[in-house]
Amino acid sequence: MMKLFIRAHDLGVRNEDSIIGKLDAYGLDGVQLVAYKCLDGVAYTPGSVTAARAEQFRQKFAAAGKSIPLIGAYFNPVHPETQKTENGIAVFKDYLRLAGAFGGCIVGSETGSYNGDRWTYHPMNRTEEAYSRVERVFSELCGYAAECGVQVGMEGAFGHVCWNVKTLAEVVRRIGADNIRIIFDLYNYLDGSNIGSMYDILREGLQIFGDRICVFHIKDCTVQADGTLRQCGVGQGMFDYARIIAEIRKVCPDAALVLEGTVGEDIAPAVAHLRQFI
Repeated sequence: MMKLFIRAHDLGVRNEDSIIGKLDAYGLDGVQLVAYKCLDGVAYTPGSVTAARAEQFRQKFAAAGKSIPLIGAYFNPVHPETQKTENGIAVFKDYLRLAGAFGGCIVGSETGSYNGDRWTYHPMNRTEEAYSRVERVFSELCGYAAECGVQVGMEGAFGHVCWNVKTLAEVVRRIGADNIRIIFDLYNYLDGSNIGSMYDILREGLQIFGDRICVFHIKDCTVQADGTLRQCGVGQGMFDYARIIAEIRKVCPDAALVLEGTVGEDIAPAVAHLRQFI
């Protein structure tokens, strides 16, 4: 059975009790957790979150019947400032170690860009050097995750190193780890040049990754006059979710669908829109 989630920090509240209250109000099953964005006292630094803090979160979520399909620890593995990458790796490893204490089993990130904090296209992204750097970083993370008994999620995006389905699949193949899972975000793979092929890209991702997909990020968008894409609340744009969810169901009938970037007054109608189809 498909379940519907949201990024915790898109709810506009902080800490477990407030998050759970919002989930109940919207009829959602849980969250993608980015702890340093939604829990007081947790910073984006190594060692900031403790096992006791993670366990407190897990107990409250479990008592409320909520779950965590993904722990986000996103960082840029090809950042030109290497200390930022090193910090990101250290934080990611913290969450791998504490994933079980939080009540999750997958920690995820995107594959980054040589444009640093902007996370946008750079010519170096599409080079062998870039692919090799991502391979090395995620191989290290997969090795540590195996020691912790958990999994690593990888997410592609058009402006990043793994910029399409085939590029991500090739890097995953090169890493060769059994504990890699895929975070599939259809919107991430789109720009003005390929928006007309969105359903082909969806089918390609489902065919190549299959049940290795752990989370589907759910977004929507419109096309602006200049041809660029603008994200909007789910159900307000051009994504046909009757079609998209039917395609997902063929391959991943128990898919975790995570609203990402739908906030405020757009949340309730987005949930209602998706519930028609799931």
